[in-house]
Amino acid sequence: MAFGLYSLIEAVILCLNAVCVLHEERFLSKIGWGTDQRGFGEQPGIKTQIMNLVRSIRTVMRIPLIGINVVVILFMLVMG
Repeated sequence: MAFGLYSLIEAVILCLNAVCVLHEERFLSKIGWGTDQRGFGEQPGIKTQIMNLVRSIRTVMRIPLIGINVVVILFMLVMG
């Protein structure tokens, strides 16, 4: 199987699925990436920025990913 545009799109979809599945209390807090409380006026660190990105992806992409996953699954069933 050659590396093509479809393989790249499939990899991005799998990564988005992985980010949406992560649960803060069950998984992320155990490795120290849970919710942090910062003081007022402090600059967010890299960990806080990554967690904000994860929360944003989870919020924005949850519903569209359902449809995208259905389309990809149907495409893979049809094409083999």
